[in-house]
Amino acid sequence: MSSKPKKSRKSATKKTTKTTRSKKTKAPKRRAITKASTDKTTEVTAQEVVDKTINDLNRLGAQLFALSPFSQYFDDWLNSLRQVLSIFESNPILKLDAEFTEEQSKLFTELESKLSDIKLAESTLTTETKALSENNQKIVELDREYSQQTRELTDKRNSELQRLNNKIRQLQVDISAQREVKIGFFKFKEKRLAAEKLSQTIKDLEAAKKELDLSSQQFTIEQEKLHVDYEEQKNKLSEISNNLHQQLEKLETDESLKIRQTACTALSEAVKALFNRKNP
Repeated sequence: MSSKPKKSRKSATKKTTKTTRSKKTKAPKRRAITKASTDKTTEVTAQEVVDKTINDLNRLGAQLFALSPFSQYFDDWLNSLRQVLSIFESNPILKLDAEFTEEQSKLFTELESKLSDIKLAESTLTTETKALSENNQKIVELDREYSQQTRELTDKRNSELQRLNNKIRQLQVDISAQREVKIGFFKFKEKRLAAEKLSQTIKDLEAAKKELDLSSQQFTIEQEKLHVDYEEQKNKLSEISNNLHQQLEKLETDESLKIRQTACTALSEAVKALFNRKNP
């Protein structure tokens, strides 16, 4: 019977050692892949953080406020902006540097200052609305007073002219009647008195006509003066109302929108710049 040759323990030991060495040489390769994978994941996550922050800033920059005074929304909006920046700054993936901190602080200070100015301007909204209402009431009262004065002057004019016209007509009648009076040839005194009376009546008629002309001219002057005074006061009050309207229209427009958009855009650029510095 033949027997199989036995393998030496030395050969087996060499084979085992070779296999062990082979496995050991592969381990560092696996660790290298794992480290590369980790670096890639960190880079993507940092980009996502930046993108989300920029999206939130853009959303806040485009946010519209419903009703005036718009300053009533400023505090909540600023709190939302602080929260977005706080989340970004507290993320450990992107470490802040002095340049970003200084830029962010400067932009936020400027933003708060500008919004504070708008809030102060809007605080006069109630006062200016009241002033506009009072000024409009003055215009109404001025119109009513002018109408009343015009009516009174017209009534006075008509009454006076009517009185003078009646006087003139009566004098004309008297003159006609006096001219028709027949006086005897030898009644010299009566003729003289009648002539003097007729002459005086004619003078009274001429005086009445002059008085009528002067009264008519005087009423015309008074009417013109009344109208000029009314127009001057009306123009002044109208100018005040127009200025108040313009101020109120300006306050009715959200002047903060452009300011908030600009600030959020600048903050977005600061975030991008920080990311580029950390991930060149």
